[in-house]
Amino acid sequence: MRWWICGLLFFATTINYIDRGVIGVLKPTLQHDLGWSEIDYSNIVFAFQLAYAGGYLFGGRLVDAIGLRVGYALAIALWSVAAMGHGLVRTVLGFSVARFGLGLAEGGNFPAAIKTVSEWFPKKERALATGLFNAGCNIGAIVTPLTVPWIAINLGWPAAFLMTGSLGFACVILWIVIYRPPREHPNLSRAELDYIESDPADPAVHIRWAELLRYRATWAVIAGMVLSSPIWWFYLYWIPDFLFKRHHVDLIHMGAPLVTIYLISDAGSIAGGWLSSSLIARGWRVNAARKLALLVCALCVVPVFFASRVSDEWTAVLLIALAAAAHQGWSANLFTLVSDNMPKQTVSSVVGIAGFAGALAGMGFAKLVGYVLQWTGSYVILFAIAPAAYLIAFAMMCFIIPSESAAGVSENP
Repeated sequence: MRWWICGLLFFATTINYIDRGVIGVLKPTLQHDLGWSEIDYSNIVFAFQLAYAGGYLFGGRLVDAIGLRVGYALAIALWSVAAMGHGLVRTVLGFSVARFGLGLAEGGNFPAAIKTVSEWFPKKERALATGLFNAGCNIGAIVTPLTVPWIAINLGWPAAFLMTGSLGFACVILWIVIYRPPREHPNLSRAELDYIESDPADPAVHIRWAELLRYRATWAVIAGMVLSSPIWWFYLYWIPDFLFKRHHVDLIHMGAPLVTIYLISDAGSIAGGWLSSSLIARGWRVNAARKLALLVCALCVVPVFFASRVSDEWTAVLLIALAAAAHQGWSANLFTLVSDNMPKQTVSSVVGIAGFAGALAGMGFAKLVGYVLQWTGSYVILFAIAPAAYLIAFAMMCFIIPSESAAGVSENP
């Protein structure tokens, strides 16, 4: 049953990324039809990031407070309404408002999903489960360029927002019908419940929200999110534009390179989660297994430095694909650090705090991207930033959590 629950998380995350990715695929079309500048587009992305930061922070707290079943369903329903709203506006302000609503609601996805994994999986399977549902990011990013151009060309770009936005309501129904906590689920066997609860019990502590900042594990995840999340937003919102401007890939031909990037990213998400889970199964300590997986992922980002320098379209695509896959493997292990080191009742809140910090960093990076492209017309600087971000993040995380005993609530902060 736990893998069916993981499948629901995968479905929700796929829809989450379809809804946020439509605007990136349609960027050249919207710029042409609506007369946006690079700075206009960066302002629209900024509005999403601003709201996403708040949604991550308060969405995580809300899920911890009202429970997963209601909290997650509410988030999905609200972001679906906001996604459809994009099809009804025509101005930069209108799109900014729609993106703000989308970001505010979508911020609840990952805190809710990570909390679900912490409740339904033992530690040795959590990174794999996280990698599997996190692969929905890439499936969403694959589905979007395969479907949105056809809809936009045949039915108009507003229809693309309306049709993709409506998908979330099916997910809401499935979640309400299927999800229950493990101990309340009618289809969960006693044997599987015992397996899910096979880890030592969490410490019996009550931690107030503000007190979460006293713990090393919280700051380690914040560091990882602040430095890596903006790079992922850059891929999602600007790679279609990079391919269009650098390699003249138009809307009709955008599907193949983007599908390639996100298919390979899918493999990275699952492989990153599998790597640390496999090491733990072979007897490695949890902290060491997670760190090795994070280091491998950070090193795999380094070749993207050359993506803006190569003249061949598919060489650039493969370099970006490797970096995107490494990010997804990185994320699977980064998110799992929370459930490794913090009690289950705090997981959504910690993920929310870290996601808030990462989204704030993403806001700043979105503005930087807009001004760099407006002033230089080149992606060279932006692709140079990406490799350094992950290596610095890994070094900071090792400094913050030097050993397993330094991370969690059972020790002094």
